[in-house]
Amino acid sequence: MRAWVSASAVLALAACGAPAPDHAAASEATAVSPACGLGAEAIGTFVSLPSGRYTKGAFAIYPEESPEIVLHVDGFAIQAHEVTNAQFARFVEETGYVSEAERGVAEGRPGAGSAVFRMPTGVAGDLDRWVLVPGASWHTPEGPGSDIEGRDNYPVVHVTLADARAYAAWAGGRLPSEEEWEYAATLGLRNPAKPASGAYTEAGAPVANTWQGFFPFTNEATDGFAGVAPVGCFPPSEAGLYDMIGNVWEWTDTPFGEGNQTLKGGSYLCADNYCRRYRPAARHPQESDFSASHIGFRIVRGPSAAD
Repeated sequence: MRAWVSASAVLALAACGAPAPDHAAASEATAVSPACGLGAEAIGTFVSLPSGRYTKGAFAIYPEESPEIVLHVDGFAIQAHEVTNAQFARFVEETGYVSEAERGVAEGRPGAGSAVFRMPTGVAGDLDRWVLVPGASWHTPEGPGSDIEGRDNYPVVHVTLADARAYAAWAGGRLPSEEEWEYAATLGLRNPAKPASGAYTEAGAPVANTWQGFFPFTNEATDGFAGVAPVGCFPPSEAGLYDMIGNVWEWTDTPFGEGNQTLKGGSYLCADNYCRRYRPAARHPQESDFSASHIGFRIVRGPSAAD
């Protein structure tokens, strides 16, 4: 991971430390954990999408989302949900893979660790919501002393682009391109004329895991979650895909610029007042060697793959 000076940029995604456990972050991440999510039979399933056309950058809000371009996308299969902790754990168990966040700490690299989001404490001047936590990783998401027990079906986080690519290759897939990801999300909109319909109903009720309230000070959690949710707790999209909008940002295989990769989908930290990136066209740059508590991924396979 790069020096922590780059980590401050991740706050834009949400608009979107000490080695001891961050209990504030831990309680925020698991404050609401209703029994929901996909059953074992649905984990790891893929949805085949046909070839088709869509408008990239439709209904743009931020400058980086323009211009609108009509594109053709060949058919492909996409995992119905974000890669889970259990799936990533199996990969690690079978390959011995060590994530970049873990290697950085072990090797004593400057700025090593991973970014963890914390709610404000109420102390005057306490506005920096992101903390670099040495020892925060995919299996210790709040830092040393934390674990993923009981979170098998939560999306894996604290993964860099290289981590995501390594898993994808092992699983017989790859990361989606930005165009494939946006095409899949666009097909899933409940109302194609309203790009935010993947996050909210016409009446304003949440149908995805985003931030309700004034970020970062009030989190009303009217969607049922104050933090990350298990995969599949929210209704599938019209394309049969879960959590394409909200929950965690997702890596794509499309560069954004030198040293940066394109993230799509927004996260549970995206709010109306600070991050309206819960739309198919939304995109954001992120350093490829960066990891955080709200960045995950899903994988795709070639046109002939169905399962």
